[in-house]
Amino acid sequence: MPDEAFDVVNRGFSRQAFHYDSADQANVILQDLRRQVYTHVERFLKPGSRILEINAGTGIDALYFASKGHHVHATDLSDGMIAQIKRKAAFPEAQGRFTYQQLSFEALDQTTETGFDYVFSNFGGLNCTDDLRKVTRHLPPLLKNDARLTWVIMPPICPVELLGIFKGRWKDAFRRLHPDGAIAHVEGEYFKTYYYSVSDVRKALGKNFHLLKAEGLAALSPQPHSHALPQKHPQFYKGLRKIDSVVRTIYPFNRWADHIIVTFQFSTDKS
Repeated sequence: MPDEAFDVVNRGFSRQAFHYDSADQANVILQDLRRQVYTHVERFLKPGSRILEINAGTGIDALYFASKGHHVHATDLSDGMIAQIKRKAAFPEAQGRFTYQQLSFEALDQTTETGFDYVFSNFGGLNCTDDLRKVTRHLPPLLKNDARLTWVIMPPICPVELLGIFKGRWKDAFRRLHPDGAIAHVEGEYFKTYYYSVSDVRKALGKNFHLLKAEGLAALSPQPHSHALPQKHPQFYKGLRKIDSVVRTIYPFNRWADHIIVTFQFSTDKS
């Protein structure tokens, strides 16, 4: 990403950092999705793991995993997000297991720590890069053999968005399929985002990474921006989440969703 693009992303997410936690806690959908991500990760996370978190945001996830006995090195580009991370790293539940570094996902070779058991990135932060290989090329030297990687990333096809064609929202319904990415906006700043399939992630990671599991996140249930729905129609929302829990691990809904959760295992043996 050019320097000016990094500056735009930094400004947008720095402004968002001041109110992100309160908005997160008030959003029932986002809370449900975050719990789903944790359940997925904890199937593969070994006790006392060393975790590298990419795009750590305000440190919500880093603090959660540190409180569970893991050591987390949280990285993020944004000045505002790093300020919030620094505050959380001093919380009692972090207990010295929470470190941080202001760092772009395209400069992971500059991380101050190595020897990680796990790499984690949540809620589409990596969709800001135009080429995942700019991230993945730095990973192998940082990882232990048998390390795991879980990324929550936005794929090209989202069934809930495609339903927009029935409301005449053609542009929004197919925005993820544009080959040159789509324009996103955060706090008045506009920048491009790019959408990646499981196959795209696999190719970017290379032969040293083996896919363990993929599941859809909000495959058929509402996206976080529909935050009022659970309050207005609680039974309807509950029913959609129940349907989602059944289909999200089944093809194509483990590939088509608002986000997908993908977990890979790293091995130094290329065979």
